[in-house]
Amino acid sequence: MNQSIENLQWRYAVKKFDDNKSLNDQQITVLKEAFNLTATSYGLQPLKLVVVQNKDIQEQLVAHSWNQQQVAQASHVLVICVPKELTVADVDAYFALVKEIRNTPDEILNPFKEMLSNNIANKSAEELQQWMRSQAYIALGNLLTVAANERIDSCPMEGFIPAKYDEILGLDAHNLTATLVLPVGFRAEDDYMKDLKKVRKNLTDIVIDIH
Repeated sequence: MNQSIENLQWRYAVKKFDDNKSLNDQQITVLKEAFNLTATSYGLQPLKLVVVQNKDIQEQLVAHSWNQQQVAQASHVLVICVPKELTVADVDAYFALVKEIRNTPDEILNPFKEMLSNNIANKSAEELQQWMRSQAYIALGNLLTVAANERIDSCPMEGFIPAKYDEILGLDAHNLTATLVLPVGFRAEDDYMKDLKKVRKNLTDIVIDIH
């Protein structure tokens, strides 16, 4: 079997982590780098990753995560956040970075910059939030795959109260709101889901080939 497919077969949404095991710095660095390398629309990266490794804080978050104990048990909790407000200034900062890294002339950058600035300026706050949330899901998918390839266990979560996460993690001060949560670590030996067969449709039921 292909190694990537084998790793995805191994992956599942962990229901119980081994709270005696922790990821090492190198493993966390890989996840941070993977997050940073995630594809985003226009390459704008309207995202930030908050990495929580504090059992007291993790315990506080459980009550605001539909009592999902994985948040407390996990080695680390990755919180994917989006800005509460995205403005043309963020576009300016992106193109400044492009120029710094690539040394691209202004005459090449400016038309794209103007188009993107107008696009952002003409969207409502609700439209921008929805667009940024879509980018967060791309990042989550990437993290899940990279974690599986590194044999790091994970459990993607939408079931939490963003306002409470924002409060506990002090995200307001960073113009951020929590969007998705990903506890990571190592599965417990007595996790009842650990040895269950993965339930997936047949390829012919989920893939349409057009030649």
